[in-house]
Amino acid sequence: MKAFPMFLATTGRRIVILGGGEQAAQKARLVIRTDAEIVVAGFDFDDELRALAEEGRVRLADAHEIHADLFERAAIVFVATGSAGADGALHALAKALGAPVVNVVDRPALCDALTPSIVDRDPVVVAIGTEGTAPVLGRQIKTAIETMLEPRLGALAALAGRMRGAVGQKLSARARRDFWVWVFSGPVRSAHATGSERRAAQLLKARLEEGPGPVEGSIAYVGAGPGDADLVSLRGVRRMQEADLVVHGPDLAPGILELARRDAERKVSGDPVADALSAAREGSRVVLLVPGAGAEMPADLASLTDLLVEHVPGIG
Repeated sequence: MKAFPMFLATTGRRIVILGGGEQAAQKARLVIRTDAEIVVAGFDFDDELRALAEEGRVRLADAHEIHADLFERAAIVFVATGSAGADGALHALAKALGAPVVNVVDRPALCDALTPSIVDRDPVVVAIGTEGTAPVLGRQIKTAIETMLEPRLGALAALAGRMRGAVGQKLSARARRDFWVWVFSGPVRSAHATGSERRAAQLLKARLEEGPGPVEGSIAYVGAGPGDADLVSLRGVRRMQEADLVVHGPDLAPGILELARRDAERKVSGDPVADALSAAREGSRVVLLVPGAGAEMPADLASLTDLLVEHVPGIG
């Protein structure tokens, strides 16, 4: 990656747009969804910008007011005049006056940060970037993701956020993860998606009152395929995302581990089966990754009756 994806905090901060025409209006449309103070500095303002100012959603400033104070508390500065010469000069001026992060429209070489395509289900936000190489592709990916995420998903996330404190007090770390997996993949999400928000909240609170069930370990014996991460089966990826521990031998292709949950423990083992059994009997969800198809499980796994063992073959 040539650009590291991050989300900029905007609460109590300012976003500055330098320009007054259509490009500046486009940026204003993008950032008015944040809680930042929006200041647009230019000479001749687009009708849309004037309307936003009348609504109190942005503040217009004369370009002669571009000085260091303008960039105090600025999370990001957009340079969007539509003129290559003016954009270059304003970029240099903004940096000289201390602007920390500057984005110049359609000039990746002058950008400290690049503007992604955004799927907004606030507080759930998905950002898609192509490092400035293929914005049309970014928009196509955005469209695909828009169809995957129900319109009310943000409100469900907000409900979960309000419950995090109570969940944290009542459940252990493992039980919390199980609880949230249930919330976001079961009847709570289904009820919320169909508009039954009160029912969803009732289900969530009732499940929390029930408390956690017994902690049970499991083993998923996953064939990692020939070595390419995109050839691991969908079920295999899901199990890796759920795992507490991923056990594998020294001959596993390193890219495969990128599919695992970020905070899952990884273990290179000389005896993967024994290590997987030991961890599962202590209550961990274990993925045992093997190269190739993993067409047959070892006999000492296949014959187990005291643990949940799942066989997830890969591509040979």
